[in-house]
Amino acid sequence: MDLRHLRYFVAVAEERHFGRAAERLHMAQPPLSQQIRQLEAELGIELLHRTTRRVDLTEAGRAYLERARAILTDVDEAAHHARLVAAGSVGHLAIGCVGSATYSLLPALSRRLSEELPGVDFSFRGEMLAPDQVEALRTGAIDVALLRPPAADLSLTVHTLRRDRLVVAVPVDHPLARRKRLRAADLAGADLIVHSADRRSVMYDLVLGLLRDAGVEPHIRHEVGETSTLITLVAGGLGVAVVPEPVTALTLDGVAYLPLAGPDARVELAVAHRADRSEPHLERTVGIIRAAF
Repeated sequence: MDLRHLRYFVAVAEERHFGRAAERLHMAQPPLSQQIRQLEAELGIELLHRTTRRVDLTEAGRAYLERARAILTDVDEAAHHARLVAAGSVGHLAIGCVGSATYSLLPALSRRLSEELPGVDFSFRGEMLAPDQVEALRTGAIDVALLRPPAADLSLTVHTLRRDRLVVAVPVDHPLARRKRLRAADLAGADLIVHSADRRSVMYDLVLGLLRDAGVEPHIRHEVGETSTLITLVAGGLGVAVVPEPVTALTLDGVAYLPLAGPDARVELAVAHRADRSEPHLERTVGIIRAAF
């Protein structure tokens, strides 16, 4: 069925007059009348009673009008939705965040995404270690990741956003808390709380590398999976922890944050997604995230 025939019929049926319907459709009356007769011939039924002054619907015409309006409404809504999809204005995305991004970046980022892409349904997963994020990207459990490189996976597209300084979280009554800044060598003999080695944390490898480069043999007291747990243990006096500076947004009584000196005392933050994903709403989201840094 030609949708033009439906639109022509609906116009005539609503105007009850070929002349007014032709004006509404911006076409001449004779071609319009011909199109309606062609429609009736295809259907094998009479839809309209015609007089010199007006047009009335037959019983079949009234039934056909109701269905024709519904079809045209569905077609128009489908076209509108398709345009929104093409513009990246609708869809669903799950975003996974490392612990430091969960506290420092996620509140402002979620507001910005909601404001700029109100038609996209966003969900967020916080406190994810980078290896877990990479696996979640592979399986589709999340669509976008804010993670700490390296993400050595050729199936991913990774854009570095910034390099965060490292700080040392220490209990406020710890001897190191009296310092203004610390070096990696100052952590010799200190009980360390680190992200889990079993879960292949990027921070675990980075922190141990910094300490060993400074000639410090790490004394690990606790390994944890979540940044919030790590800082809670510091507040409880169980040790010190090297963390990205954005973690300082997580304020707890009993914790002091001290800058860690040294040119290598930084860690990258990146946004990643699967390289084979190019949906408009995903690309717009990644663009918004990159523009925010």
